[in-house]
Amino acid sequence: MQFSSRLDRFGDEVFAALNARKVALEEAGHTIYNLSVGTPDFAPYDHVVDALIDAARDPQMWKYSLRDLPEMKQAVCDYYKRRFDVDGITQDMVCSVNGTQEGVGHFALALLDPGDVVLVPDPCYPVFEAGAKLAGAELSYYPLNAEHHFLPYVAGIDPAVADRAKYMIVSLPANPVGSVGTPELYEEIIAFAREHDLLIVHDNAYSDITYDGPRGGSFLSYPGALQVGVEFFSLSKSFNVTGARIGFLVGRADVVAAFSKLRSQIDFGMFLPLQKAAIAALTGPLEQVEDQRLAYQERRDALCAGLESLGWERPNAHGSMFIWCKLPGGRTDSMAFCEELMDKAGVIVTPGASFGPSGEGYVRMALVLPPDRIALAVQAIRDAGIVG
Repeated sequence: MQFSSRLDRFGDEVFAALNARKVALEEAGHTIYNLSVGTPDFAPYDHVVDALIDAARDPQMWKYSLRDLPEMKQAVCDYYKRRFDVDGITQDMVCSVNGTQEGVGHFALALLDPGDVVLVPDPCYPVFEAGAKLAGAELSYYPLNAEHHFLPYVAGIDPAVADRAKYMIVSLPANPVGSVGTPELYEEIIAFAREHDLLIVHDNAYSDITYDGPRGGSFLSYPGALQVGVEFFSLSKSFNVTGARIGFLVGRADVVAAFSKLRSQIDFGMFLPLQKAAIAALTGPLEQVEDQRLAYQERRDALCAGLESLGWERPNAHGSMFIWCKLPGGRTDSMAFCEELMDKAGVIVTPGASFGPSGEGYVRMALVLPPDRIALAVQAIRDAGIVG
């Protein structure tokens, strides 16, 4: 059978390849320290689980939802005020998504025509590229590099390209590079969007995992953001519900309406018990979220200090549940290094090249092990002689 040429736009899935190698090593009896996939190992909070279970006991909750419950949309509006101090979010500015991955993937289909230009960070989370490719759009990368602290540098973007672009994806705190935005940066981005008449699409999956500074916030809290942007907001990492796929698109009502129209053609709505779980998360206490942030910071400190003790350059790690490491010892091939690290030390990380052209020469490590296990992973690397 001749399959769609659309599939030719995508390479092999790196996590599948890493997992196959992991399984082989485990079957051979090796100890594995898996720092590749960003799935939290913390448990979801009891009040969220209880809300889902209670709703699932009602037979009526197992029918098509066909819509977002008004009380869930209102919970998002209220949360944005309570957590981010954002005024003016109304229910027509909120739409659920089955996780940011699905949301970003379909978003491009609602806004882009073939040949349209999208500004995408490099390195970036792969679905930022994949969504645009599905829509037949042209990708224009803007680099996230050490020179500019792995942050967007809008002054370096070609004005002619910016004028052609339909939207610009910004992801802070950033996966994979671990950088965190500043008020000054967001103000620059908003001014840039106005100057070039483009939409900002902000991925805010890690607002509750920041270190060494102010608590994470929302792009939409900055003056002018609601006129030029939308934000993907996820419960996955803050509330440890990654498998439940609960997220939202929030922001400009016309953009949210266009996206909702597309999703109505391919989706019968979020499972109602999940909507009830989302309401419980959004309206419930947030002390556990802060405790968890501090636990992630302990892990960040343990891993960064451990790698520095091996002679590695200190990773970039100011936010998100990832750290971004330069390859040690003059190495340049990130996939070859991942294989070496796995085979010699049993430590699994993700090659930077899988996140875009500028990712080569780096690896991403996920903070998904407690500090004592991280110490063992660092010792395994030391014992394998993989030093700076």
